[in-house]
Amino acid sequence: MSPATVQSQRAVVLHGPKDLRLEERPFWLPPYNHAQVAIQSTGLCGSDLHYYLEGRNGDFALQAPLVLGHESAGVITAVGPGVKNLALGQRVAIEAGIMCNECNYCQSGRYNLCKDMRFASSAKTFPHLDGTLQDRMNHPAHAIHPLPDNCSFEQAALAEPLSVLIHAARRAKLASGQRVLVFGVGTIGVLACALANAYGASQVVAIDINQARLDFAKSHGFASQTYCLPMADKAKTTEEQLQRAKDNVSTVLSKFNEPEGFDVVFECTGAEPCIQMSIHAAVTGGKVMLIGMGSRNVMLPLSAAALREVDIQGSFRYANTYPEALKLLATGKLRNIEKLITHRFTLADTARAFELLARGKDEDGNMAIKIIIGPSSS
Repeated sequence: MSPATVQSQRAVVLHGPKDLRLEERPFWLPPYNHAQVAIQSTGLCGSDLHYYLEGRNGDFALQAPLVLGHESAGVITAVGPGVKNLALGQRVAIEAGIMCNECNYCQSGRYNLCKDMRFASSAKTFPHLDGTLQDRMNHPAHAIHPLPDNCSFEQAALAEPLSVLIHAARRAKLASGQRVLVFGVGTIGVLACALANAYGASQVVAIDINQARLDFAKSHGFASQTYCLPMADKAKTTEEQLQRAKDNVSTVLSKFNEPEGFDVVFECTGAEPCIQMSIHAAVTGGKVMLIGMGSRNVMLPLSAAALREVDIQGSFRYANTYPEALKLLATGKLRNIEKLITHRFTLADTARAFELLARGKDEDGNMAIKIIIGPSSS
């Protein structure tokens, strides 16, 4: 192997729960139809945090060391044979999923459902596909997207979670003038609010159990009104839980002066009580978009949905969303979206970043929402 072919770089590698190691790794020039990207920004995600804390994300457990990270942007530093659409020095965003491009789902434009999908930083498939918490990575050129001139690397790192909401909004047929309710105002929930505003929603309101996050959403204009759900003891029976969900929604709708409910409800928590509430919170003929990943088995008030023709739709990742996401980020239509980025770390300090994300607040009591990992210090 020629020295021109093999290079050395640093990567943050997860070997098990809370076992992150900064390692030197050999690195090859990109193969056919791939490009090499020098990573400039990676946003840490909730799934990354699960892997860091537990060595698994739901059913997907580490079977070998894995590089995390999948919300990323960088600069093209090499292109492999066959690459026509990318050039050295070009600023790009990385779409972490690698679809087969051959199955019926891929051919019909729903490649997020591709059964042969390999997703960088996910342990679902083996051998695992390493993510973006490294100096450079090779990636298929068709999953690399040029950045608009006015889109920064940090903004481009938000294109991945924003894509989740664009996909959900498309499935919901979100349109101007609709009233939108969002359950949960973490990163995904705030992006749901921001996108609804950008699409011309007439009203955007949010519900959470965390008053600080609600204050953040309202103070920066993501939600016009908010409601903090009171903490309560766990319901003793299913009937009690379902009745409590209905009663809570009645209070919420009264608070928001929308007794009939909302046209579109984005459920971004994955928590069973919120999923139950979302059905009652939708207007007759409205839509509930299930975005949050949480409870695996949920008791639903299905009759309340069926008798009012409330559509309950699942939404998984995204397909063909990156161009729109990057355009929205570049045009400033997502007002104050940069406020989501609350903390920044270098690659060498990634473990500290994960610990902060797990705590939720820094030493000064400031809320940690989206943490960006930048390049290694020289």
